[in-house]
Amino acid sequence: MKFHLFFLTISIQRRIWTAEEIKQEQLIHQLEEEMMDRKCSMYQLF
Repeated sequence: MKFHLFFLTISIQRRIWTAEEIKQEQLIHQLEEEMMDRKCSMYQLF
């Protein structure tokens, strides 16, 4: 898919994820959720 905008071409390609990349993304998401939970629990103390 291509978009032409102000003489600039932007191409969007769908990427196929490997199993290793999916596991890495899931780990990152899990760590982000844990950090957010910690932050929220700290704010509840005040």
